[in-house]
Amino acid sequence: MNTKIDKYRNLDVPVPDKTWLWNMYGPGIENIGLDGEAEQQAVPRPSDNQLLVRVDSVGMCFSDVKLIQQGGDHPKLYNRDLKSNPTRLGHEAALTVIEVGKNLKGEYAPGQRLAVQPDIYQDNISTAYGYTIPGGLTQFHLVGPEILDADDGAYVISVDDELGYAETALTEPWACVEAAYTQRRRLSPKSGGWMWIIGQVDDSAEYSFAKGIQAPATIVTSNLPESLKEEIAAQKARGAKVIRRDDLTIEDIPGFVKELTSKRGFDDIVILDPPSATFVSEVAKHIAFRGTLNIIGQQPLSEKVDLDIGRIHYHYTAYVGNRGPDIDASYGEQRNRAELAEGGTAVFIGAGGPMGQMHVQRAIEMPDGPAVLVATEVNEERLKVLEERFGPLAKKHHKQLHAFSPSTSEVGLLAFIQELTDGRGADDVVASVPVAALIEEAADLLGNNGMLVLFAGVPNSTYAPLDINSVYLHNAQFTGTSGSGLDDQRAVIAKAQSNQLSPNRSVAAIGGMQAARDGIEAMMTGKYAGKVVIFPQINELPLIGLDELAETYPEIAKTLGEDEMWTLESEVALIEHFWKVDNDK
Repeated sequence: MNTKIDKYRNLDVPVPDKTWLWNMYGPGIENIGLDGEAEQQAVPRPSDNQLLVRVDSVGMCFSDVKLIQQGGDHPKLYNRDLKSNPTRLGHEAALTVIEVGKNLKGEYAPGQRLAVQPDIYQDNISTAYGYTIPGGLTQFHLVGPEILDADDGAYVISVDDELGYAETALTEPWACVEAAYTQRRRLSPKSGGWMWIIGQVDDSAEYSFAKGIQAPATIVTSNLPESLKEEIAAQKARGAKVIRRDDLTIEDIPGFVKELTSKRGFDDIVILDPPSATFVSEVAKHIAFRGTLNIIGQQPLSEKVDLDIGRIHYHYTAYVGNRGPDIDASYGEQRNRAELAEGGTAVFIGAGGPMGQMHVQRAIEMPDGPAVLVATEVNEERLKVLEERFGPLAKKHHKQLHAFSPSTSEVGLLAFIQELTDGRGADDVVASVPVAALIEEAADLLGNNGMLVLFAGVPNSTYAPLDINSVYLHNAQFTGTSGSGLDDQRAVIAKAQSNQLSPNRSVAAIGGMQAARDGIEAMMTGKYAGKVVIFPQINELPLIGLDELAETYPEIAKTLGEDEMWTLESEVALIEHFWKVDNDK
């Protein structure tokens, strides 16, 4: 074990007295570091309930832009004074345990490698590594109960040595992609919740709850059809509170809901034979967090419905429906899928960015995924990179990949999809661009049983006109997710370790500790089509794209894999070339 990589992996060097780091002292990139430079502080020693960890790699993430812009006003910082109590970016991190506090021995050991799940809840309060908790843009730091003993236990996951350092860090953004296809919506009436059933005067249809209502605590009825009165009476006999309010106008609804629910809204809203798009738009404003709007009807609305697409993404509001008469038929996993359709056509809007590329790659590598992929991107250079990077991979997996440029194509995207699918429309559309107009366009691409995934979040109270007819007449689904959880990241790690997924394909540029701020700027400006990864233990490596390695560092470049992909061998070569084994780092 005389090589640098052996010493590195086996902790065969003393811990230095000082660590380089990039603290954040306020909003703006100018407040990252001291006078634009990294600083040094003493390496701390762990208490009984802490670990001293080495940071091996950190991915730069576009979600940090909001933190950089807002500083202490960011929601996860709770108006923190960063000048006196700085934070540190770097929530996509790979760690190695260096020293274990006595109360943690047996659970953790020196040399153990960890991935971090940054979305942490402590006493039901949202915190985050790289936000509330200073993140990975340092060489060494302490990890304690704020991460190891939170609401879901420890927010770290052990990984084995077969997973590279960059791969380990990138399991976090990959977990966000994985989460986009994991069911987050509530797809059954809420037991103990508030339900509002809205009928129409003179509607004589024979509606039913074939499986029975799951005992809401309160049921509000408006113009209840005759066919449901026996069911509601039975619920009242079982202890449900029943409130009747008929003949509400659109103007009455806001005040009525505010008075009845203190603005909380309803867990479940059922609209029978919806009268107008304007009516549905107003009712939809009053869905509670993780609530559902179930539309039952056979006639299409004449206009699109204005829906809060921010809440679909952040609050997991669900829009379900069917033609009737069974109200229950709208619910359940079987009717409301979360995964991309096997053998289908999937469209990826904003596919050229780092996260968009991950969605495309995941779809290509899925053994039971879509057969045809359409990647669309306004940035011509990014689209070209995507085609070069993933065209061979798609061919290897026997899938079609079409790169569509809206700025140069002679036809629009809708016409292109209609021609490609013989008029059926897309089975899945994934929107990685937080623009309401593009999300409206994305929804129009859906065919029967189609699914729209809102990956890039727009703020709550951002409305877009969507064709809700496709939901109750053609079983379309509008879904969205925010962040990821431990299970999502574990799933990605398992796929990476079993070679079902290659997170390293996302790496576009690398840099050492002194280049971290350059990496942040490159991420913010979109200089690279993929991810920027910083290796904190290496000081002298400037920020450099993988396509530039051959000219400057040919011994590293020759270890790249197919399509210039970063590899475990590349990290070995990087450490052998740059890492210093003495304390003078």
